[in-house]
Amino acid sequence: MHILIHGTPEQVAVLTNKIDTSIHQVSVFKKDELLIPEADLYMDALFEDEGPVFKEIENKPVLVNAVITTSVQLAANTIRFNGWGGFIQQEKMEIAGNENSAQQVARLLSDVGIDTVVSADTCGMIGPRVVAMIINEAYFALAENISTREEIDIAMKSGTNYPYGPFEWSEIIGIEKIKDLLYRLRTENTRYEIAPALIKN
Repeated sequence: MHILIHGTPEQVAVLTNKIDTSIHQVSVFKKDELLIPEADLYMDALFEDEGPVFKEIENKPVLVNAVITTSVQLAANTIRFNGWGGFIQQEKMEIAGNENSAQQVARLLSDVGIDTVVSADTCGMIGPRVVAMIINEAYFALAENISTREEIDIAMKSGTNYPYGPFEWSEIIGIEKIKDLLYRLRTENTRYEIAPALIKN
């Protein structure tokens, strides 16, 4: 199988390491290329940062790093994946989309060596939504002088066995992405009220 990946060198390296390259071919696509090479599977790790690069592809599955964008806004052959920093390196890739398509793509990814978790096709998926709320709560705690950034990070890592503390997560993911997700979720439910300290950051 031929997999074509668009992403930063770091994203490409992480995704390539998940694929069994002894039997599958991986190629890198750069946005300035005029022609999109033929492939069996397309992966766009920069979709929400730079916009779509594989929108001309209609008859093959296209995976896009779309944590906030839901499938309602995407083409029928497009499946979302969680490619946020700190998540893309995890053992299993979180994917979402039309239920039948998501299951088909999960099988396809399994064939190339990528284990997946299929989540509900909602804004924020599962992992990013939970982590964004933890980061938000950490900013409330910081503003209330409950503890320092460093101590909150240490407490969360020690107490929950998370790989990062909330402030470390926010730096790895990018604070603007966290705020964008929380703003979007806030339109659905007031429990996603954003911490003033996070807004100011």
